[in-house]
Amino acid sequence: MSWLERHPHAKRKFSLGGNVESVEPEINLIPFIDVLLVVLIFLMISTTFTRYQELAITLPTANGNESQAEVKQIHIAVSRDGRFAINGKVIDRPQLSNVLTQLSGKSSQQESISSLQVNIDADARAPHQAVMNALEAARDANLSNIVFSSQLNNQAKK
Repeated sequence: MSWLERHPHAKRKFSLGGNVESVEPEINLIPFIDVLLVVLIFLMISTTFTRYQELAITLPTANGNESQAEVKQIHIAVSRDGRFAINGKVIDRPQLSNVLTQLSGKSSQQESISSLQVNIDADARAPHQAVMNALEAARDANLSNIVFSSQLNNQAKK
């Protein structure tokens, strides 16, 4: 008779169920705890080296009221095919600089040119050159306060 046959636990086998007496598997928690402690120590050490640099800034204050001056606007519309309209009047490219110069001349007599704002409303599919032509015409008329309009698209693209 061999040692395995005489040993009292030799006949017990591991099984997933049934009438046979089974041995419960064990989970050894000590290595698991060791790994967690090493990770915790690593995180504690690495976070001490992270320092965020901040600047202490004291912002200046102003004691004044908001400006009540209205800004006169010139609307330049650029269509999909590259045509122009100033304040709703369709014009050609050669006339664009002349009309803007006339409008800036009228405003310089009444109020300063700096309060004159050029609002460029370009179609999304307008040629890039047409928008550049509108910018050139505004520059030729000595208008520097230029704003581009956009539209918020709330509809999902199909």
